[in-house]
Amino acid sequence: MLDDTTRSDDEPGRGVDEPDGFGALGLTEPLTRREALDREGAAGPPRRRPRRRAVVVLAWIVAVVVGLPTTAALVAAGYVGHLASTYGDRTTTIEQAFPAEADRPAVAETGALNVLLLGSDTRGPGASGRSDSMMLAHLPADRSGVQVMSIMRDSWVDVPGHGMAKINAAYSWGGVPLTVQTVEQLLQVRIDHVAEIDFAGFEAMTDALGGVDVVSEKAFESRGHQFVAGTNHLDGRRALDFVRARYPFADADHQRVRNQQAFVRGLVDGVVSRGTLTSPGRVSQFVGAVTEHLSVDPGLTFGRLVELGWSARSLSPSSVTTFTMPTTGGGTSPDGQSYVALDVDALYPLRAALQADTMGAYLGVAPEPALEPAPPGPAPAEPAPVG
Repeated sequence: MLDDTTRSDDEPGRGVDEPDGFGALGLTEPLTRREALDREGAAGPPRRRPRRRAVVVLAWIVAVVVGLPTTAALVAAGYVGHLASTYGDRTTTIEQAFPAEADRPAVAETGALNVLLLGSDTRGPGASGRSDSMMLAHLPADRSGVQVMSIMRDSWVDVPGHGMAKINAAYSWGGVPLTVQTVEQLLQVRIDHVAEIDFAGFEAMTDALGGVDVVSEKAFESRGHQFVAGTNHLDGRRALDFVRARYPFADADHQRVRNQQAFVRGLVDGVVSRGTLTSPGRVSQFVGAVTEHLSVDPGLTFGRLVELGWSARSLSPSSVTTFTMPTTGGGTSPDGQSYVALDVDALYPLRAALQADTMGAYLGVAPEPALEPAPPGPAPAEPAPVG
């Protein structure tokens, strides 16, 4: 598998002039998830770059949801090498994305994938901060859909080593590794990948699409911008204000989470409906806008991304289901913190569905009918109480 994080900085042309095709990406013999973990450990530490502050958007999940249906065309056009080079040069590798292996759930063998998408209010590399937003994207083994679950940032959970606290405190106390460990302990499933993107990247990605159409449940004003109930065409700045707004709403963060989910649906639909993936130029512009501000775990290489995209090539925007982790209202901690109480009874079936890869049934979602296959070309083969 091609891993641009291992390319030295004195080889600026590598990836552009290599032979085109999936063979150049190492995708002709896809690895199992266990083999991928073993290879990652044997490969040694990849090239690192400083982490940036981040806000959650589904830049990574867009590629998986859309499935890169024009990958073969891009290969024929000699474009894969260019995109691989852009991704490798611009994407930041998170120095330590996961906790110690001994503290993690076992690798699932179902073929399903769980991706944690984080946003933070960190002011700079190494600075402390609290995660602003958090989502878990579940891609089932049969690639019949994508379930994206928002986790309320004030959810009251057990943070390993710190006791009961709001889940966003995990990022402040231990960064990405502790956040991953907290979510893994809460849901009792393994997180396979982590992705972040910063505020500037959020705006650039939206503007690279020419804006995003988002359906708002409510009319409201935020930071001088007016949003109507119904469809709003958002440029980067307005989109950022749309997904961050909470003070205009009586239910504050609950509505903000719903707005973030609406933006995710609009973003995915915009990528597909505007023909972005059928135009190498638009793909290049979009990838360039995203990757300059994107931070990922070491295993989320360009080759891995395309491999996953190909496996999900039959998905459509309607395959994306968004929902929020069940809650029961608010509460107050002994030290006076207001928090969101999780619905413990509802958490058990959620855990079971994630573990058994039956999220579609859990949410009552019928599997998407199979679409026409992507253009021909070489391709890879296919609970304990809370706290």
